[in-house]
Amino acid sequence: MSNFRQEKKRLIFHYDAEELWIEPWGVNSLRIRATKMAGMPAENWALQEKTEEIEPEITITEKEAIIKNGKIKAKISQYGKITFYNQRDEILLDEYLRNRIDVFADYCSALDIEAREFKPIIGGDYQLSMRFVSNPEERIYGMGQYQQSYLNLKGTDLEMAQRNSQASVPFLLSSLGYGFLWNNPAVGRAVFGKNITTFEAFSTKALDYWITAEDTPAKIEEAYAKATGTVPMMPDFAMGFWQCKLRYQTQEELLNVAREYKRRNLPISVIVIDYFHWPLQGDWRFDEKYWPDPDAMIRELKEMGIELMVSIWPTVDYRSENFREMKEKGYLIRTERGFRVVMDFHGNTVHFDATNPEARQFVWEKAKKNYYDKGVKVFWLDEAEPEYSVYDFENYRYHMGPNVQIGNLYPAMYAKTFFDGMKAEGQENIINLLRCAWAGSQRYGALIWSGDIHSSFASLRNQMAAGLNMGIAGIPWWTTDIGGFHGGNPENPEFRELLVRWFEYGTFCPVMRLHGYREPLKDPMGTEGGAACVSGSDNEVWSFGEEAYEICKTYLNLREHMKPYITELMEAAHEKGAPVMRPLFYDFSEDKPVWEIEDQYMFGPDVLVAPILYAAMRKRKVYFPKGSTWKNIWTGETYEGGVTKEVEAPLEQIPVFTRNGREL
Repeated sequence: MSNFRQEKKRLIFHYDAEELWIEPWGVNSLRIRATKMAGMPAENWALQEKTEEIEPEITITEKEAIIKNGKIKAKISQYGKITFYNQRDEILLDEYLRNRIDVFADYCSALDIEAREFKPIIGGDYQLSMRFVSNPEERIYGMGQYQQSYLNLKGTDLEMAQRNSQASVPFLLSSLGYGFLWNNPAVGRAVFGKNITTFEAFSTKALDYWITAEDTPAKIEEAYAKATGTVPMMPDFAMGFWQCKLRYQTQEELLNVAREYKRRNLPISVIVIDYFHWPLQGDWRFDEKYWPDPDAMIRELKEMGIELMVSIWPTVDYRSENFREMKEKGYLIRTERGFRVVMDFHGNTVHFDATNPEARQFVWEKAKKNYYDKGVKVFWLDEAEPEYSVYDFENYRYHMGPNVQIGNLYPAMYAKTFFDGMKAEGQENIINLLRCAWAGSQRYGALIWSGDIHSSFASLRNQMAAGLNMGIAGIPWWTTDIGGFHGGNPENPEFRELLVRWFEYGTFCPVMRLHGYREPLKDPMGTEGGAACVSGSDNEVWSFGEEAYEICKTYLNLREHMKPYITELMEAAHEKGAPVMRPLFYDFSEDKPVWEIEDQYMFGPDVLVAPILYAAMRKRKVYFPKGSTWKNIWTGETYEGGVTKEVEAPLEQIPVFTRNGREL
């Protein structure tokens, strides 16, 4: 009796309590699902509906079954072991199975380890482990944003959960020529060991992943973008410079900063009002005591050619004007036990339930009336994780019904609140700034920044890896707090050097945003509302001394000058999912040395950037990829590809090179 059957385009394997489906999901791609539930769950999670009319080749024999879709093939043994191959019949990914069900198999072992392990947990769900054989020579990239300096993730252990400065986006790109999406928003873990690769979901109903095989990293990325979506087209103003600090306390303070940028004839595109410009969390409006005339403020900013971004928090204070109504209507998250408080920062608060469409509409209507209709077009969706521990995850499970995995999905649903609202108003170029994301968040206009990071060169090195891996994970809109968030005294010479080097690097990030909690701190202005919050010291480009100011001015003008080129990059991100900043292998995958380089990157296809990532460094080695000539934008010196050269890097110059005569 066969364990296989075919239903239309789907290959199905059934053994004991497990049912497994493999089906085409895009060109050269397969989706794999398995469960021990009575039926397969219907959610697509990050994946969009299939659109291509694809006819896979399915072959079933007594001892195995094969499904082929273009360049990828999956083979299942009679007892369920799956191996994936490319079009050259080379193994891409092989399940790690060690048992004695088939004593003639090469994996026969007394260890009794399952590749797909479903451990029942109370409430009806499973703790899931998915194991693959590890190729120790493989290099792995993507998976989102983690605060470590490794670009190649082989050998790392990653928590799949959202935290402040950590964003789990579980798509990886392999040097072996495949892309892999762990399509499960459960909190979990990914371990890329030397012997075994393991994905874990702590509470789920099904195994769900997507795999594609292609000839180049760029084609893998484009296939993934077709499966999960792309960003909207970024508006022109957002490609310039964004000014921000913690925190502008009054309307007049913010306007004076904007006026000073204009007085100095400095390019500026966006200025930001950070948190607690509201009376209480959950009021979602300006505090009229400190922001008495938002209409006039926004009108003056627009006359200066500056757009306003405001911070929006999902937390609702028990004292808020909206709390009682939202509680009565079921618009707030609930806890499994204990008092319903998620955060106690300046009040006892609980998050609104972004997974509830009616709650999303309620919050959008408040934001529309008090911000959008006044002219605010960019929203900073802060505190969007919240920091998901297993305990928080338990709360969300309870709220959504028994054991539904929702922990990592909340940031995407939060972004969807404002994406749907703005789109309904006819705005197509939508930007939502968030500190976290999950797979598919890009299609909701998610611009991710790397959270509340430290002001240090070590932290800068971490952001370099984080930004590149976020791009590979399918999130092309990414930015970081220039200078770092925590710490940094504008009068300190060491910090001034760090600020300059970070500013130079930030010029070649998808979004260029100056932000930070500068020292010494300013005392609160009062005892209630936003006035009770401290503010950081000045954080404008003229705040760090004359030398730093002159350098920053050069890079502000360079960023503005590059906007036509940046527009090309944003079009490619919108149309086919191309990362704006990417590792060298993305554009030069045939040049073997580039796979080893982790301290350079490409800003689009024609600009090579070699940041200065250490204090007091005034020169560094740069590898120039084969097949092109490279021109130093500062000195005009040219280099042939395929060589490594030491280049000068005085404080005012980040090493940047254009490809084959491209002019910026």
